[in-house]
Amino acid sequence: MNSSQRPTPPGAASNRLAAIQADFLQNWQALLDQARQGALAPLSDRRFASHAWSDDPHALFAAHAYLLMAQAMQDLAQAADTDDATRERLQFSVMQWIEAAAPSNFLASNPDAIQALLRSGGDTLQRGLANMLRDLRRRRITQTDESAFSPGDNLAITPGAVVYENTLMQVIQYQPQSAQVHQRPLLMVPPCINKYYILDLQPANSLVRHALQAGFQVYMISWRNPRPDDSDGIDGKTWDDYIQDGVLRAIAVVQDISRQPQINALGFCVGGTLLSTALAVARAQGQDPVAALTLLTTFLDFRDTGILDVFVDEWHARTREQQLGASGLMTAGELSTTFSFLRPAELVWNYVGSNYLMGESPRAFDLLAWNADGTNLPGPFFTWYFRNTYLENRLKTGQLHVCGQAVDLRALDMPAYLYASRDDHIVPWASAYASTLLLRGPLRFVLGESGHIAGVINPPERGRRGYWFRDDGALPSDPAEWLDSATHASGSWWPDWLGWLAAHGGPRRRAGRSLGNKKYPIIEPAPGRYVKVKAD
Repeated sequence: MNSSQRPTPPGAASNRLAAIQADFLQNWQALLDQARQGALAPLSDRRFASHAWSDDPHALFAAHAYLLMAQAMQDLAQAADTDDATRERLQFSVMQWIEAAAPSNFLASNPDAIQALLRSGGDTLQRGLANMLRDLRRRRITQTDESAFSPGDNLAITPGAVVYENTLMQVIQYQPQSAQVHQRPLLMVPPCINKYYILDLQPANSLVRHALQAGFQVYMISWRNPRPDDSDGIDGKTWDDYIQDGVLRAIAVVQDISRQPQINALGFCVGGTLLSTALAVARAQGQDPVAALTLLTTFLDFRDTGILDVFVDEWHARTREQQLGASGLMTAGELSTTFSFLRPAELVWNYVGSNYLMGESPRAFDLLAWNADGTNLPGPFFTWYFRNTYLENRLKTGQLHVCGQAVDLRALDMPAYLYASRDDHIVPWASAYASTLLLRGPLRFVLGESGHIAGVINPPERGRRGYWFRDDGALPSDPAEWLDSATHASGSWWPDWLGWLAAHGGPRRRAGRSLGNKKYPIIEPAPGRYVKVKAD
């Protein structure tokens, strides 16, 4: 390729470039003047906020210079004269470089780490190297004391039993925890990209337990975690398989055990996308198995996927289809790394500093233990999902065929409760709100504080965070307009949802004592075998 054929790299308008350069030079000169006068101000950035930084003029100057240069690089990326998609990728790449280059990430330029090294007589360095070697063997950064938690021991301990299993999943039926229960049971469909017990962590923050104590019969899908040494063909399973043999099969099991023609169902994240697709398939087949639907942080319209959009293009789709389209596994490690680098300051470099430079051991935290317990995905399932949703956004069109049926989400007219998290970087809340333009039944939309996981797992006993709602039923097409007129309530959104669900749960009756039935006898106690299978 000669020079005339090479693509021109993105540039910036000359006046904008000149303004950025002028601002940088002016701020750089001011920084030099402050350094000469010994007048550098302490920094509020958490990476540089300790006395070790503010008391060391060389370290403080390095931190100031780093932040100044980082801002200039961000300004240049923002000013790039190119299309929006390329600019977003450029900004994402610059952000990765900026976060990696922070002086706090290196022993020689981190005064906190140097002081800890000297005080400990070298012990922090020894422990840090041991931590790093451990993580190299694991091929991931340790974010919590994973040995402190284990499903079936102190996580996922709500009493129940596995009453059905197939190649893809187990169905767990939980023991009722109230004298009377609503007639219509609730099936929870978690994301298959993670273990189900995010919804059943410890007793104090288990959504499953709260629903049981509120008088609901609860069932759960526990997705199988495929491994490279599996020889039963699970690595070739498709999106259609997860719909037919996963969600729809689980619904049929719950209907049979509960002897209810209609049940209620909840889907979380990808589980919500699977659940909604399955219900659209059922409607196309003339069936109406779910009376009321709950979707938590769920994409139905993939027009705006937020920061994840930097990974979505035809090249990535084709590459994955060539690698995994027929069989193989999208590994938990690759998925985890991708999601961690969406927020590298919090989920990567924060632990580089504490684990390796300071030689600290991360504290035990159930949410992070669950996050580290990832799952692999069958390649054909992943590649179909990536192309038809993230890349081509076909799920909302009414023209996508699943299980031999055209999927029309507008056919879903049952009452629905839609929850989104305001600071969600996985499913932007405006995208979750876009489901209100597709579903046709009576809808209640609630916006919680915090992010993708912490916003959902917010038990009322802790009295933390809050949520927005509107009781006038108005759902304008613009999510900002909805929020402008919404009311803010303190505390958890769980009681709001449980109240809504009770209105659709049917009359109460005496709770049964036994689990399963003759057709679906107990296989093993909850949480079952599938959830204990590790990805690595």
